[in-house]
Amino acid sequence: MAEDPIDLIRLEGEGNSVVLRIMGKQGRTSPTESDVLVGEFLVDTPFVRGSLKTWIGPEDLRQWQKALDMLDAGLDIAWRERTRAPWLFIELDEDDDRCRATIEDHSMSLTTVTVTVSLNDAWFDDAYRRLDSVWETWRLDED
Repeated sequence: MAEDPIDLIRLEGEGNSVVLRIMGKQGRTSPTESDVLVGEFLVDTPFVRGSLKTWIGPEDLRQWQKALDMLDAGLDIAWRERTRAPWLFIELDEDDDRCRATIEDHSMSLTTVTVTVSLNDAWFDDAYRRLDSVWETWRLDED
């Protein structure tokens, strides 16, 4: 039975959104590889709209947990920086409940998009819940 997609990351506001939607699990192709999740970054603004396929492994989910903790502590984050996957940067605006989310695809499209979105206290509870839901829905083998 196929599971419904889950938005691991959902940043939205002021007509803009950045979403990382997890579509399902892809099993390992060799005994030395881990299972991965198939995902897609979706960016939607009045000016730019696009999508970018990506794969998320167990270490990416652990790093997203750490990134959430850093954001919750008021720090900017760089998630998956210096990897072959698309990078996500979130810079907090100190004056209000907004942030700049930047997705950088340095390996395929060579495109960078920055979107301003809301990021309030309620967002964090939802973000942690989304992460837990991904872990519970698609158990990843880490062997």
